Amino acid sequence: MLPQTPRLEIRNLVRRIDGRAVVDGISLSIMPGQVTCLLGPSGCGKSTTLRMIAGVEMQDAGEIWVDGKLICDTVFRVPPERRNIGLMFQDFALFPHLSVADNVAFGLKGSKEEKRARVRDLLERVDLLRFIDGFPHQLSGGEQQRVALARALAPRPRIMLMDEPFSGLDNRLRDGIRDDTLDLLKAEDTAVLLVTHEPEEAMRMADEIALMRDGRIVQRGAPYNVYTRPVDRAAVAFFSDANVLRARVQGALAMTPFGRFLAPGVPDGTPVDIVFRPQHVRIDFDRGGKGPAPTASDGTAARGVVERARFMGNESLVEFRMDYDGSVLKVTVPGVFLPGPGKVMWLTIRRDKCFVFSAD
Repeated sequence: MLPQTPRLEIRNLVRRIDGRAVVDGISLSIMPGQVTCLLGPSGCGKSTTLRMIAGVEMQDAGEIWVDGKLICDTVFRVPPERRNIGLMFQDFALFPHLSVADNVAFGLKGSKEEKRARVRDLLERVDLLRFIDGFPHQLSGGEQQRVALARALAPRPRIMLMDEPFSGLDNRLRDGIRDDTLDLLKAEDTAVLLVTHEPEEAMRMADEIALMRDGRIVQRGAPYNVYTRPVDRAAVAFFSDANVLRARVQGALAMTPFGRFLAPGVPDGTPVDIVFRPQHVRIDFDRGGKGPAPTASDGTAARGVVERARFMGNESLVEFRMDYDGSVLKVTVPGVFLPGPGKVMWLTIRRDKCFVFSAD
């Protein structure tokens, strides 16, 4: 069987503003029905990438392909209205003077009956058919978002570009609307490029995450792989809080107050950062001042004193002042665990959940 052609492919896109590369050589491809997320902090070039794909901003270098056909390089350019690309933004941009039906039908071609049938079908799928003759001001924020989704899907775009589309919704509604949106997009076999700065949203919606930083994609893969096999210390910290131990390598081992960590292939004398998430620290009460015995999986225990503990809803966050250098270590525990300040405890780290990176 012949390999499937990507619905969207961008090759080495570059965009310079005031001499600075805001987007610096980005390449990726998205298959029909696939959701890819551009994830990164504000200012890293995510939205600029979307604007170039949409055709509202020109690249300084690189190519954009749709279904195996070139639609834009630095010489040739298909205008935005002919690219068959849908757009959804944080601002739903519904026309207040038009009914819900007319908002969804805006830009549709065909007879009046054909357009009405398409509008009714989409509104029924987003559970808003009862508002077909209503107006945007009569709808909640979540309902307006679903109207905007129906309008974007009405012309049957091959590609949907979504720029922080759920950030204006309250947390109570967001998860359900994200799931409904994802189901509808996949049912339409639309290739989706979603921009967000929220790791939770990317993990929830994406088939693939492209982690961006300073205009470049630094890591790309399935959500599980990006989370569990981070490319560097900053990638760990972007998804969650991270604790860091600084050490030097000697004989392929990094010595720390928590015992030895393997550092294969790292030259002797090289400084490394050992990075681990708060949920991968084990807590033991002080047992006669000596702590628990070392184990193969957790290594040596280090002594810490509780500074503060807070209940966060599904878990508790405990901060320890560590004896070995006075630094603060963050630990999360499922449920309610609120030891008082000054309580002495011993901490160990799961070896299989640690990452060793060059300190450079």
